[in-house]
Amino acid sequence: MVQEAIGFLVPVRSAGGIYLDATVGAGGHTRALCESAGQTARVVALDQDAEALAAAAETLQELATQVTFTHGNFGQLGALLDELGMGPLDGAFFDLGISSPQLETARRGFSFQAEGPLDMRMNPTQALSAATIVNQWSEAELADLISRYGQERWARRIARAIVQTRPIATTTALATCLVRALPRGRAWQRIHPATRTFQALRLAVNRELEALETALPQVLSRVRPGGRIVVLSYHSLEDRLVKQAFRQAAAAGTLTVLTRKPLRPTEAEVQANPRARSARLRAAERTG
Repeated sequence: MVQEAIGFLVPVRSAGGIYLDATVGAGGHTRALCESAGQTARVVALDQDAEALAAAAETLQELATQVTFTHGNFGQLGALLDELGMGPLDGAFFDLGISSPQLETARRGFSFQAEGPLDMRMNPTQALSAATIVNQWSEAELADLISRYGQERWARRIARAIVQTRPIATTTALATCLVRALPRGRAWQRIHPATRTFQALRLAVNRELEALETALPQVLSRVRPGGRIVVLSYHSLEDRLVKQAFRQAAAAGTLTVLTRKPLRPTEAEVQANPRARSARLRAAERTG
């Protein structure tokens, strides 16, 4: 949904300005921002994954005079922008999904499609990993996590199976445990039975919901009147936080919501990129 996101961020009448790409990933949205806003625009490209940030900087090296690549978590975006001496933003963009390179690199441990260590850290310097949660948390803690963050109805059954199987060292070993834990006859045609548990672990390891909840009020205070905020989320927990933050700011008179309901990808886009099937886009404009 690159075109939709950029269309909201950079209205046709706009040129130049200062923008924040809070999750630069592979750099596609940062490139589109620079192309749409013109050569006088400046973009702060932020990511907590140093590996992804370095790859994006190399991919976008021809835009080095426009883009400031910054390592950090968007939960601290206010402090990071202060360190860079950045004034009010003309727009801010968040893509809350995991990037293809992260999923496809087995050693990062995000995917059950290939064997890798149980890691899932977007910032490899942090202590907490998926292995710690899977092998050290209690059965009750695991069940609560998988139910709350994975919205998995079989959370207690899965937690029991994990505890009985431990130690679990790899992504594929965990996936096998999860498949065996679920009742026979369950319809698995839509998603793999490990999907929700892996999602729950990733959210917990990286404290993604906590970071988003912290970031939204910070970015609202940094965007100038008339500036835009666009968020791409991929599951209901993220989308609910964005919806509530936008609604509260609108009620306070500091924001105008531009998307009454979240925009969803077209059927053609989902066919071209199946990972986009759960994407939801919300946009808002800062008022005075």
